[in-house]
Amino acid sequence: QVQLVESGGGLVQPGGSLRVSCAASGSISSIDLMGWYRQAPGKQRDLDATITSGGITNYKNSVKGRFTISMDNAKNTVYLQMNSVEPEDTAVYYCKAIVVVLGRGLAKFAYWGQGTQVTVSS
Repeated sequence: QVQLVESGGGLVQPGGSLRVSCAASGSISSIDLMGWYRQAPGKQRDLDATITSGGITNYKNSVKGRFTISMDNAKNTVYLQMNSVEPEDTAVYYCKAIVVVLGRGLAKFAYWGQGTQVTVSS
């Protein structure tokens, strides 16, 4: 019913920048919130940042001042601009959306993307 597709991952040098994107499509009535999570090898999936449809943002302490989350409501797309990246930022980055689905009333459902690999290395 709802699909999330991430893009923009890749290899970046320490101190560099990278932007990842996530586009939501399908039977979407509205999106309440979108967020970015990371999962490093052998570790749990961890929240990096979220943004509401009204533009309210929330960041994990370790990415504050380096990462910026933004959302294009018209395109149902969320972005994560990653600056001053560090080797510790290496992970698979997952997008999550809280969606009100067409034809299912006001219930909200969580959807995940397939993930995009970000590797920070020289």
